[in-house]
Amino acid sequence: MARQADEQLVTSRIRLPRRVIDTPLRQVGKRLLMAIGVLALTVLIVYIDSEGYHDNADERVDLLDAVYYATVTLSTTGYGDIVPHSDSARLTNVLLVTPLRVLFLIILVGTTLEVLTERTREEWRLNRWRGQLRDHTVVVGFGTKGRSAIQTLSAVGLRKDQIVIVDPSAKVVEAANAEGYVGVVGDATRSDVLLRAELQRARQIVIATQRDDTAVLVTLTARQLNRGAKIVAAVREEENAPLLRQSGADAVITSASAAGRLLGLSVLSPSAGTVMEDLIQQGSGLDLIERPVIKAEVGRSVRETDDLVVSVLRGHRLLGYDDPEASPLQLTDRVISIVRVSPGTAIGGDLRMTVKD
Repeated sequence: MARQADEQLVTSRIRLPRRVIDTPLRQVGKRLLMAIGVLALTVLIVYIDSEGYHDNADERVDLLDAVYYATVTLSTTGYGDIVPHSDSARLTNVLLVTPLRVLFLIILVGTTLEVLTERTREEWRLNRWRGQLRDHTVVVGFGTKGRSAIQTLSAVGLRKDQIVIVDPSAKVVEAANAEGYVGVVGDATRSDVLLRAELQRARQIVIATQRDDTAVLVTLTARQLNRGAKIVAAVREEENAPLLRQSGADAVITSASAAGRLLGLSVLSPSAGTVMEDLIQQGSGLDLIERPVIKAEVGRSVRETDDLVVSVLRGHRLLGYDDPEASPLQLTDRVISIVRVSPGTAIGGDLRMTVKD
């Protein structure tokens, strides 16, 4: 049982994005080369002045003796069987060998201190991240669907530090870290893994797993941990969409059917297909947004707004633009409209309010 607990701890860990100058193996390799260089230099110094040293065994210091003396001296062992007896050898020990011994110890101790410092720094960063994380977005699955969802969220102003990736693959999470996202390695169907992503404090949850049954289990677990978050899930087969809704998903996207409908529309009208593709790509061209009704629009009809309104969200009812009940607009309404966005520019405060509200 203890072994299983350790394996779960290893496989479901949080990884914060960071800039790595060198891999740990390269860092250790550099320090090892430095230590070997210090040892070789000490051997050379002792061997050049070998006549100034005395060996209790045969009174003669050769190359092997020089290597032996340098090794035990730098490691502060000092058996005393080989000692400097001439003034020049003793002076060399004071001015050269002793500083090299100190440098050798700094290299060895410095490696240990760096490891301890790195662990302390990571623990501090993790605690600080947990303390500041509120109303964030958890994305389960960093595949094609998950990446596309993140690109859309980023285009509307959501910061990278407000997005947490959950994926069972360590390599996938490393790729997410390289792009600046916090990642949690583990099975998202387990509540302890989702709790590591602070899902209980999340505002939005995007479920973009590869399998529909996994999406259902993740949705059930996520809804149990967080009753108020908005959950959006993707499924491959349309017949599984009702099950996702029953599991607690607020919106379900059928990826296969959506792609098929877009293909069919493009066959019937390539221009209409281009417009639809432009609408679902946030940040440039035409964007489909949801925003609150401003005071100047209260009491007006849908057609009198500056934007091209296609639907009105009133409470839990979604009214079409041509629905008689949609007009006049009320202050508590939200409108879904089409706006023009210049390439390379972020959408203003209204759309960002869609993410925050």
